Amino acid sequence: MSELHLSKPTRTLVNHRHTLAPETEDAFRAFSKAVFADGALDARTKQLIAVAVAHVTQCPWCIEGHVKAAKRAGADSKQVMEAIWVAAEMRAGAAWAHSLMAVETMNDLETGHQ
Repeated sequence: MSELHLSKPTRTLVNHRHTLAPETEDAFRAFSKAVFADGALDARTKQLIAVAVAHVTQCPWCIEGHVKAAKRAGADSKQVMEAIWVAAEMRAGAAWAHSLMAVETMNDLETGHQ
């Protein structure tokens, strides 16, 4: 089985990406800065949400970056882990909820309603 290859986000790669679409890159960075600024939710809460989402999307660089940002924003390790457990429940919960489709399909097959 081959391993997933993800390039390390080196300064060289980041700079090259910026040269390929500078306006878009700058707009994304501004958007990201605005999203994570204190607002109705504080920065710590937003970073804990990001930690959870990073685990659901399984982005290793997002996990690393947002765990560090959450800790810098004042989250403790127990809060970070609790956010990860929320993500795990939500991901598992989706499979559990969608299992009703399988139950309905099996019921249809058993009753002859295909």
